Amino acid sequence: MLPVTLPKILFWTAFLSFLPISELRGGIPFAMAQGIPWYAAWPFAALMNALVAPICWLFLSTLHRLFLRMAWYEKFFNRFVERARKKLGEGVEKWGWLAVAAFVAVPLPMTGAWTGTLGAWVLGISRKRTLLAVILGVIAAGGIVTMVVTLGLKAFEFFVKRV
Repeated sequence: MLPVTLPKILFWTAFLSFLPISELRGGIPFAMAQGIPWYAAWPFAALMNALVAPICWLFLSTLHRLFLRMAWYEKFFNRFVERARKKLGEGVEKWGWLAVAAFVAVPLPMTGAWTGTLGAWVLGISRKRTLLAVILGVIAAGGIVTMVVTLGLKAFEFFVKRV
C-alpha cells in the first residue's frame, strides 16, 4: 500500500471541504482520521469551505446567465433556488444576513456554504454581507464538526480500552 503523504491529505481535505455534498462534514473528519490535529484540520478545512462564497457568487453573476439557456440547468437551478428560498426566506426577513450565518453554521446536509451563498444571492443580500455571513457560519460549523469528531474519537478510545 502506498503511503499517504501530507500533500495528498491536504488535497483531499480541500476537495471534500469544497464539495457541496460533504463540505466541512467531510473535510474535517477525513483530515483528523489521517492524523492531522484538530487545530490544523479545522482552520484549513474552514478556509477551503469559505472559498465557496466568492466562487459561487462569481459563477452566479457571470456563467449562470449563459447556463440558463439550457433547459436541464434551468430546471435544476429553479428547484435548488426554491428550496433555498423556503429554508432561508423567513429568517432573512427577520434577521438579515445573520440568518445566513446561522444557516451556514448548522452542519447538516443542505445547510452549508453553497446553499447559504445561493440563498443570499437569491434574496438580494449584498456580496460583502454574504461573504461575511458565510465566513462566520463556516467557522462556527467547523467548530461544531471538530468537537463532534474529537468527542467521538475520545469515546471510541475509551470503549476500545475497555474491551
